[in-house]
This record gives sequence, C-alpha cells and structure tokens, in this order.
Amino acid sequence: MTTPPKSIGKNHKPCDAACEGVAIEAEDVCLQKVRMGPLLTPLLDTVPSVEQLRKLDIEQLPQLADEVRSDVINTVSVTGGHLGSGLGVVELTIALHYVFNTPEDTLIWDVGHQVYPHKILTGRRDRIRTLRKGGGLSGFTKRCESPFDAFGAGHSSTSISAALGFAVGRDFNKKKNNVIAVIGDGSISAGMAYEALNNAGATDSRLIVILNDNDMSIAPPTGAISAYLSRIASSKEYRNIRHMAKEFADLFPHPLKEAARKAEHYARGLVTGGTLFEEIGFYYVGPIDGHNLEHLVPVLENVRDDPQGGPVLIHIVTEKGRGYAPAETAADKMHGVACFNIVTGAQDKPKNTPPAYTRVFADALVKEAEHDDKIVAITAAMPAGTGLDLFGNRFDGRLFDVGIAEQHAVTFAAGLACEGLKPFCAIYSSFMQRAYDQIMHDVVLQKLPVRLIMDRAGLVGADGPTHAGSFDLAFMGCLPNIIEMCPSNEVELTHMVATAAAYDEGPTSIRYPRGNSLGLEIPERGEVLRIGKGQILKEGSKIAILNLGARLPECEKAAADLEARGLSTTLADMRFAKPIDMALVVRLAKSHEVVITIEEGSIGGFGSHVVHHLANKGLLDYGLKIRPMTLPDIFIGHDTPYKQYEQAGLNAKHIVAQALDALGRSVASEAASNA
Repeated sequence: MTTPPKSIGKNHKPCDAACEGVAIEAEDVCLQKVRMGPLLTPLLDTVPSVEQLRKLDIEQLPQLADEVRSDVINTVSVTGGHLGSGLGVVELTIALHYVFNTPEDTLIWDVGHQVYPHKILTGRRDRIRTLRKGGGLSGFTKRCESPFDAFGAGHSSTSISAALGFAVGRDFNKKKNNVIAVIGDGSISAGMAYEALNNAGATDSRLIVILNDNDMSIAPPTGAISAYLSRIASSKEYRNIRHMAKEFADLFPHPLKEAARKAEHYARGLVTGGTLFEEIGFYYVGPIDGHNLEHLVPVLENVRDDPQGGPVLIHIVTEKGRGYAPAETAADKMHGVACFNIVTGAQDKPKNTPPAYTRVFADALVKEAEHDDKIVAITAAMPAGTGLDLFGNRFDGRLFDVGIAEQHAVTFAAGLACEGLKPFCAIYSSFMQRAYDQIMHDVVLQKLPVRLIMDRAGLVGADGPTHAGSFDLAFMGCLPNIIEMCPSNEVELTHMVATAAAYDEGPTSIRYPRGNSLGLEIPERGEVLRIGKGQILKEGSKIAILNLGARLPECEKAAADLEARGLSTTLADMRFAKPIDMALVVRLAKSHEVVITIEEGSIGGFGSHVVHHLANKGLLDYGLKIRPMTLPDIFIGHDTPYKQYEQAGLNAKHIVAQALDALGRSVASEAASNA
C-alpha cells in the first residue's frame, strides 16, 4: 500500500492514521468478491493523475467516464458506502479536473458523499478499496488526505460559504486561481446556502458555483437548443457585449437603466430558469445536461477563460445512480449501501439480526400515533435514515419533510407545539448541532413540548467523526427545562417514546445509537416511565457502575468480571441524563467505595453533572473514589464501532481497569499474582 508523504501541500498535514498510511487489516474489508470477473479499465489505467487526464482528447472522455463509473460500482460493491450520488457526477468530476488546474484551482464538494470518482482521479485509486475502513480513505472529502480535498465535508450546504472564503482570501493574497463549489439541489435547500449566495452575490469576487440538479429538476435541459444557448451565454463574446450594454445603460437615467437591466436578465431567465440567481447577483448559465461532456466541457472552459469578475452559477442536470440499472430504479437511487451483488444490486445484509434502533423508534412512534392523532413527525431530508418513512406511509399528512433545514425543523416543531400538536422532530445527533440556537431560544426557553429525537448517538463506525453523536449529552444537559432520555436497549427505547408522547410539560429528548438492537422481546406498546428515575439491575457493595445509554452490555460484562475477582459490584441503568436520579447516585456514593459513570459522549455530560452534584454535597470529601468515563477529547476516525470504542476506552476491559486502578490494583498485577 502506498504511504502518503508526511506533508502533501501547503496547509495540508496528516492528521490521523488514515493520512499516515496505517495498514488495513484483512478482516475489516468485506470478503465478498466481485461477481463479474476482472474489471477492464484500459483507459483509466493510463490516467494515474489529473495531469494525465488533461492530456486526453475530449473524444476519449466518455470512455473514461464509463470506466470510472465501473470502478466506483466495483469498489462500493466490496466496501459499501455511498453509491448513487457518486455515479451521478462522474462526467462532472472528469470535466472539472479536465478543464480546471486542480488543485491550484480550488474545488469544493458539498456534503462530500459523491467524491469517490474524485478520489479515483486524484491519485487515490490504489487505496480506493480501503474506503471507510479503519486506517483507510474517508468516505468524504478530508483536507489532510489530499491537497485535492480543499475543504472537509460530511454535512451539507457548506460549500458556497467556504468557497467564498477561499475566493476572498485569494483576492486578498493577489492570486488568480479559480474557486469552484459544487452543490446539490437538496443541499441548496438549506438556509446556510442562501446566506452564502446572498453574500457572494453582493461581492465582486470571482466565484463559480455549480448547482447539481439531480432530483428537484428546477428546470430540465431541453437538448441541443439548451446546450447551445448555455454555451453562447457563457462565452466571453456574449459577456463582453452584455458588459458593454450595461455600461451604455449606465448613461441613462436610473429608471431606464433599471428597466434595461431587468429586461435583459428576465429575458434570459424565461429561457434558462435562472432569474432567482440573477436577482441575488449571480450570472446564471444553464441548464446543461451534466452527462454530456461535449456540452459540459465547453461551458466550463468559457467560464474559466472569462476575465470578468463576480460570481457565476452553472446549473447542470444529472441523474443520481446514472449508469447502473439497480441504482437508477431504486427509490433512493442506492444512496447508501452495504456490500452488494453487482449483477442484481442485492445488498448483503445479515439475516436474522435484531432490528436497528432506528426501526425500533419508528415502530414505537407508529404505535403511539395510532392512539393519539395529535402526534406528528418532522424530518430534515432524512425520512428513511430516521425511520420516519414508515410513519409517513402509515399516517397521511402527519409527516413533514422540511428539506436540509434543521434550524427550521426545530422552530417549525415549536410552532406546531404551540398549536397543541405533539411534534417528534427526528434528526441525527451531529445534525442537531446545527439547530442548537433554535433548541435553546425557540423550544427550551419557552418550555414547549417538542420531542427532539437524536439518532446516531455515540460513535457511528464507517461514517466517522462528521456523523458521530459525541456532544449532545453536553450541549443538551446544560439547558434548563429539558428531559433527556438515553435508552440502554430496545425495550427502554420503546418505553421512552411512550414517555415522550405522554409528557406535555416541556421539551424532551431521546438519544439512541446507530446499529442493531440487542434482540430483546419488544413490548407491543411502551410504558410511561417515571421522569428522572434510574433502576438497579444488580446490587453489590464495593463498586457501583452507573450506566447511561447503550454501553450497558459492556457494563454487564465488566460487572461480571469484577465479581469474578471478588469485588461486589452494583450496576445501575440511569435512563435519564436530565434530570439525573440524584437520590440513587447519592445512595450508591454513600454505600460504595468506587463509583464509575459510563456514557457515550464527551466530557461535560452525565458524569460531569454527577461529580458536580456529589462535590456540592460534600460526598467527595471523605475518600469516595469516582471515575467518570467518557469519550476522549479527540475526534475518533472511521472504523468498526467496536474498534472505535476500543480506542475510546469504553469497552468492558477498560471499565474493569478503571475500577481496579481506583482500588490501587491493576489487571496486569492480578494476572501475575494468579499465574
């Protein structure tokens, strides 16, 4: 395996194992073999770099696109990951690197889940099978991985803001390179994208935004005529004539000048659909067939070579999942997949496994909604990811997908609550961070009964730190008036959904992990829990383990290990991060020598609140040994969840080691004494 150099460009430094060439363990890679024989990519094999790509004739690019697409399909069938989005931008990726002088010209991808073709073409093809594996390539853009990854991504709608920063910085530094942002029609639905467009449109900085329209079809391309008009509109000659006309119009009185300006861009808007962007301040070109390189390349060259300043928006239309029939026909275009059979598209999902926590939540919410027609659900462009598609299928008109707009989703839910409805707002934990101001001001401060549901709590495996729910325990726990629930298994999650549905005195939140549940028998309908009350699962006398959330199986293993060492251990499932069952905490602190708290979150969460309370009660003054166990103060890279928690030090053996250390003993010394 090729090891990247220790320094790979200005302001690009290896930041973790993935960038330092750590070897991939064989068992981490899906063992399924490709079922179509050897992959034939004769042209792609001669293009190890973008420099070689630019030496090709334009007539060769369609063949290269076919081979890159095959390489992506072949790779993802073995590694799993995002598929449909990358297949949709193969031609665009080739055209961008063919026309622009990347990485000197700055290319920024929004979200980053569509960049597998980009990685193949920018010197990482030899490592592409390590995608999303421990020590391997990230599934998103990552600055420390390559100088071609100008800006890290993993969440949406950041590209235009970042690109404008690059463009203004370039101007400040008196450089001449191009800056290009690629954003999808879904990502541009977020408020941040419009904030950036508004700001960029008011500047003279040269910026190119490519709107990849692969679903919403703002304005479909109309074949050769559309391509011809786009090519003319993007040409230097047309822009020069337009510039001269503008200077001539400036000689007129203001009303006539404005009339001329509006007449010109509204006329173009009627043909191209770009009036909105023209009003914001962008020069609009499009729509263009994003899969036709003979149309795409000349337009990009025209924009590249135009000396005039100001922002330009190029509207291209693509098809998600393009070139792979199973993806083209799938409802979600095979957006995110496990390993799959290339011929059929069938994904290799384990059989007879317990349901995912996401499914448990969805089923529990459906059961509650069957008994309460006030329950409604909100998702921010993730109906399938949050399980709410099941709710929407069951209850017509009670699911609201607001697009990639987490801030709006939360305040929208607050408005629904004001009208007496019971909104469940389901957003991934790391995405909920975007709505923190709205949670505080619009929900918690007003004590509105909004149910904030946070999927993907804790570490999330192959998606890595961009999607890890590491911080919600800390940022939610510091807010007054909120109930925070953390289920340890699927039964508890079912009960907590029922509890949230029944609680109308203020806001509630539930956090649960990604992945499968434990296989316990799930009740038909959940029971309403007593707010702020934990439960003792095992009673002991020397060591007390206070679990919060899905580390409970590891806590149970640790308790059994400690008992086998002759150390009487209590195990409590605390259930609530707020309000914490402090009566239970105090009782255990008074009756045990060691107290250990366990949580799947950063410092500042459950354990911090427990220590703070015990300190204020004076219970740390007389020898109590307390050990809060949290995620470490680092970003943990993508890997299997088990290995991530090994690195975090939150598996059973780490709990045992903490308990022994608190008692002045160690695992090594005990093993030596027993030898």
